[in-house]
Amino acid sequence: MTNAMTADVFSNLAIPRQSFFADLSVTVGAPQEVGRTAQGFRRVIPITGGIATGVGWTAHVLAGGADFQLVVSDRLALLDARYCLQTDGGDLIFVQNRAVRSGPPELMAKLLRGELLDAPSTAQIYFRCSPTFETASPALRWITERIFTGAGERHPDKVVMRFFALE
Repeated sequence: MTNAMTADVFSNLAIPRQSFFADLSVTVGAPQEVGRTAQGFRRVIPITGGIATGVGWTAHVLAGGADFQLVVSDRLALLDARYCLQTDGGDLIFVQNRAVRSGPPELMAKLLRGELLDAPSTAQIYFRCSPTFETASPALRWITERIFTGAGERHPDKVVMRFFALE
């Protein structure tokens, strides 16, 4: 395929843009450490509550969810959080948020111990996520038909995240 043909084939593809969807502050409990498995070091972090705030809406993070973490090396953790939001209008939204958290081994060890990182250290942690949503609400059906991305930061008692919709 020549360069001219390549340009013609791809010229009409939209370049994805992102728009703000929500800020979340998700409170968490003490980690349940399963231990070293064949896949890595397995941890389950209970989700105890929190709040989500978008443009013109708010929701509460319901207790009962969890973040299923797999620490695959001293630099990398794969996260899979599952929980429900309840909007102020009463609608329920199931969230599954898969994430990658990586950084220097000494900072990742601090996070595993539940220690607070200072701002310069936090900037060295790569925490990106891809949330998906399920809901029975007709008014919110559109969130089940989009791709979302986000960034997060771990604190000793919570995780804060900002989610964006890809357009």
